[in-house]
Amino acid sequence: MIRTENEYRSSLERIEQIEQLLKDQEKKLAAEGLRAEQIKRALDPSRVLHEQVKEEVESYQRLKKGRFEELRNLHGVGQMLIGVRIALGLSQRELAEKIGVHESQVSRDERNEYFGVTVERAARILDALGVEMTTRVKMPSLAKSA
Repeated sequence: MIRTENEYRSSLERIEQIEQLLKDQEKKLAAEGLRAEQIKRALDPSRVLHEQVKEEVESYQRLKKGRFEELRNLHGVGQMLIGVRIALGLSQRELAEKIGVHESQVSRDERNEYFGVTVERAARILDALGVEMTTRVKMPSLAKSA
């Protein structure tokens, strides 16, 4: 997951590098006489990496626009907290100042996607960001026995 503007720019550069590498490698392998299916098999790992980086960039761009995935039973709350910060255009340093911790703490928390964050801590971060999150409870149908 891309968490900072620097990581975003680096990822954009990485996409271009991988694209150039793929072009160069394809030409090289073709010049060595490999068949199309052999070239495809050789380049597939790099293509998968290319797609992964592109998906991360697209996800970051969605977050910057404030588009979030729906949370189910608080799964993904860490990614949501990171996404809110990104959507608000705040740096990790600015968030750290708002919640009264060192920037390295926010960086560490985000690197771990706030794994194990308490509800109270998540609420404190949301409060500091001025964000209100609402939930609804959907109860399972309970069959009544006769």
